[in-house]
Amino acid sequence: MQPGQRPFQGQAGQRPAQGGSSQGTPGLVKPAPKAKVRRARLLVSKVDPWSVLKMAFLLSVALGIVTVVAAIVLWTVLDLTGIFDQVDSLLGTLAGSEGGGFELKKVASLGQVASFATIIAVVNVVLLTALSMLSAVLYNISATLVGGVGVTLTDD
Repeated sequence: MQPGQRPFQGQAGQRPAQGGSSQGTPGLVKPAPKAKVRRARLLVSKVDPWSVLKMAFLLSVALGIVTVVAAIVLWTVLDLTGIFDQVDSLLGTLAGSEGGGFELKKVASLGQVASFATIIAVVNVVLLTALSMLSAVLYNISATLVGGVGVTLTDD
C-alpha cells in the first residue's frame, strides 16, 4: 500500500459487513430502537384577525365560484334532460290550458339563473368574510377570559 492511500473498503456505496463475518455475507443488522412518541400540549390563545380575514375571503370567493358553476351546470342538465318541457306540460295540465300558457325557460333562462347565482355568491362572500372576522375577534375576547383552546400535537 502506498502512503496516503486508504485500505480497500469494498465497492463504492457498499457498507462493510457487520457482525464480524469474514466470508462475504453481511451479518445481521440490528433494528433501530423504537422512537418514543413526542407530544406537545399547546394553547391557541390568540387568532390573528387579519389572517382570518384573508383566508375567509379566499375561501368564500372559491365557494362563490363553485356556486355559480354549479347553478349553470344544473340548469344545463335540466335543459338537456327535458325537465323544463315536462314541467311546462305538467303546469299546463294542472291549469287546464293545453295550449301552453307558461314556459319555465322564459322565466328562468340561463342568463337569469347565472346572474342570480352571481348575486348570491357576492352576498355570500361579503357575509362570510364579515362573519369570519367577527368570529376571530370574539374568539380573541373569549380566549383572554378562559385561556384559549388546548391542542395536543403528536409526532408519528
